[in-house]
Amino acid sequence: MSNSYKNAGVDTEAGQEFVSNIKKNVQSTFSPRVLGGLGGFAACYDVSFLKNYKEPVLVSCNDGVGTKLELARLLNKHDTVGIDLVAMSVNDLLVTGATPLFFLDYISCGKLDVKKMEQIVSGIVTGCKLCGTSLVGGETAEHPGTMKEDEYDLAGFAVGAVEKSEMIDGSKVKEGDLIIGLESSGVHSNGFSLLRKLYGIKESLPIDEKTLEFIKEYLMRPTRIYVNPVLKVLKQNEINGMVHVTGGGFYENIPRVFKKELTAVIEKKNLFDNYIFNKIQEDHKLELKDMFSTFNMGVGFMIFANKESADKIVNELNSYGESAKIIGEVTSKRNESVELIF
Repeated sequence: MSNSYKNAGVDTEAGQEFVSNIKKNVQSTFSPRVLGGLGGFAACYDVSFLKNYKEPVLVSCNDGVGTKLELARLLNKHDTVGIDLVAMSVNDLLVTGATPLFFLDYISCGKLDVKKMEQIVSGIVTGCKLCGTSLVGGETAEHPGTMKEDEYDLAGFAVGAVEKSEMIDGSKVKEGDLIIGLESSGVHSNGFSLLRKLYGIKESLPIDEKTLEFIKEYLMRPTRIYVNPVLKVLKQNEINGMVHVTGGGFYENIPRVFKKELTAVIEKKNLFDNYIFNKIQEDHKLELKDMFSTFNMGVGFMIFANKESADKIVNELNSYGESAKIIGEVTSKRNESVELIF
């Protein structure tokens, strides 16, 4: 056997085939600001439009999909995790009030399976189209000997822009503000290490057909992307703060956006009735506080708004296809930064 890169486990020809196959799909996300094509050493983006801003601020985020990828691997279902990848970054970016401009991805794998990678990139393309973002480039790396052949990991990077005076950092959140919840599509991309333990998902999937169907139908739903409807609302309304509910659930994420002397009070009865989280709790008898410390509990995104404008914002979000409602309010400091009334 010759000492070649291919024999060492890295197939550069397969890599070239992969880039060739995805080129047209990726380029379908390009805006006129994307300069050059796909496959160069660097991606170029024309930012001359920033001259229209008084004080333009670039905002950047990066994230991954976590151990949800293990379910994708075991189910051999790879067409939606790319949506998750985009969503996790652009929803974070949205919290600042920024508009996503472009996105890049990084895929590491044990062995390059061209068809599988095309499915993943197809999901990334879908995610980018859902928020009007250009997929300008990425990197796919084979890691033979350090990852199993069918294993892979994903990372995504988003860049956006916002007018400095229009940035949202939560500093305007005040006592009396109402909290608007936007419904999630499910568990999104957080809490899967716990879910895999609860449902016994290790090197194989559960044999029980009902459990397997629940995993396929509900746990693999892609993360909802909130960018377009929220940006529309921002143009017409004053918003004081926003939260992307990710790992750490309510207790960790909500306090990140307001002053320490405030408390967010949320009643469970005001939340969306969600079959997925009801089933998880019933199946495993989890404490509600543990659930709210881990999952989004049916609320993927939150908006803090003045009491006078909250109903108007809810109506606008619902008219844009979201499911939104008022779930709580901000009060002066109580015992904790987040108080959940069960």
